[in-house]
Amino acid sequence: MPGTRAGGLKAAATNKARYGNEFYKNIGIIGGKLSVGGGFAANRELAREAGAKGGRISKRGKAAKKEMPQFEGTLEALNKLTIK
Repeated sequence: MPGTRAGGLKAAATNKARYGNEFYKNIGIIGGKLSVGGGFAANRELAREAGAKGGRISKRGKAAKKEMPQFEGTLEALNKLTIK
């Protein structure tokens, strides 16, 4: 059941049984103590530059121009070509 809500609940129950009911509180405390507060929150200019670089790298190719077919002749000739 990995990746499902039921699997997550089973994993949480197992963690609490092995490490106690305070397991998630304790790993949150540890993570907060280890945090140094860096990243994009500390440097908005760096975030702006990184976003601009990512925006310039397009995964899509250039848009191709579509040409409309040119019909020569009269409207009656065009009507003969249409499928009924």
